[in-house]
Amino acid sequence: MRTHGTRLNTGRSDLDTGPPDVDTGPPDLDTGPSDGAVFDKRPEAVAHARDFARAFVDRLRPAVEAQDVVSVELTVSELVTNSIRHARGTSCSLRLQAQPDGIAVTVGDADPRPPQERAPDLAGGTGGFGWPMVQHMARTVTVTRGPNGKTVRAVLPR
Repeated sequence: MRTHGTRLNTGRSDLDTGPPDVDTGPPDLDTGPSDGAVFDKRPEAVAHARDFARAFVDRLRPAVEAQDVVSVELTVSELVTNSIRHARGTSCSLRLQAQPDGIAVTVGDADPRPPQERAPDLAGGTGGFGWPMVQHMARTVTVTRGPNGKTVRAVLPR
């Protein structure tokens, strides 16, 4: 299922797979399937992004191991949540790319500021865990700033 560049009629007004707000760059030459979507920055977008990621991973062959599926879903959840909570703009883009030995998760938004690490809030539940968790799970994490905002790309092992 190729959804990039089209409008999905899913009954969800927050899912628009038209051109992303931020250019995520050309796909890597050594990658397999890829897919992308744009989500309005609303709280339910995180769940929709996770569903989108799960559907993408479920289509990959050979099948992705369960713990790697969880890593992809968690990374998507954390990066989209960070974009919704902290970035300027009204939407964020998500691009997933299968690679021979990994899965690249790229989230873009219109805010050029890079993610900021902060001390986790152990008492108040206001966060601070997601960005370090993504950095720990991913083989590589790259933040690219451009004229239209930034992209955060995490490549997870597979």
